[in-house]
Amino acid sequence: MSKKKKKKQKLTMAQKADKFHCYQESVQTPEHEVSFFEQAYRDAFGKKPMRLREDFCGTFAVCCDWAASDPKRTALGVDLCSETLDWGRENNLAKLDEEQQSRVRLLEQDVRKRNRPQADVLAAQNFSFWYFKTRAEVVDYFKIARANLAAEGVMVMDMMGGSECYAEDHVDKRTIKKGKKGFKYHWYQARFDPITADATFYIHFKFADGSKLKKAFEYQWRFWTIPEVREMLAEAGFKESHVYWEREDEDGEGDGTWGRCVEAPSDPSWICYIVAVK
Repeated sequence: MSKKKKKKQKLTMAQKADKFHCYQESVQTPEHEVSFFEQAYRDAFGKKPMRLREDFCGTFAVCCDWAASDPKRTALGVDLCSETLDWGRENNLAKLDEEQQSRVRLLEQDVRKRNRPQADVLAAQNFSFWYFKTRAEVVDYFKIARANLAAEGVMVMDMMGGSECYAEDHVDKRTIKKGKKGFKYHWYQARFDPITADATFYIHFKFADGSKLKKAFEYQWRFWTIPEVREMLAEAGFKESHVYWEREDEDGEGDGTWGRCVEAPSDPSWICYIVAVK
């Protein structure tokens, strides 16, 4: 019998990858979100917000950034998935000091529950409320979200749209640079049903050695439009809502700042914010 030991098969970069880390690197910019929440609240009430509630919070990176941004700020993260909350505790919350950690509270529960204290800003980011596929479900959620806001409170959601978003098999590709071990982010639009507006999306990650982490995240959503969402917000009792569109520089490119608008160009792929005022 040969005494030669079999070489251990080397793991690919995809096999060694942490999908939540890749997601945060490619999708989330917590410092920007905190800045925008403050802008939206100041636009509505002329002062600084202190209490954040992040529905569908996942790994709650935004909650952590919020708590770190001011010694008087508190954050409440709400999500049903214990796996993502646990990852956030180990990788995001652990980076805060003890005092900052004390101002971040987590609830593993359905977002359609009323909690106290009420928030100044309630965020439902990354199109997460699209999980609700009927008008009745969305209005019910908006009513509860409104109840979870203080008397002077705003709800912040992001939205996407444009002709490319309805095209099956369309892929949005970006390279995420991180030293010599960057990776590629693929947002894959797998399915869209024009009758029901049901849509399926996946996130894939591709690495420098050619390996792939396919379907790292899967989303089964109802594709809602801006007018529909604003109508449902009004039905749920919100006083008013505003659309924030990214401003453009002299070359017609987005400059990273956002402002209220009442009309926008028909871009094939766009992202905006809707801010509802209680």
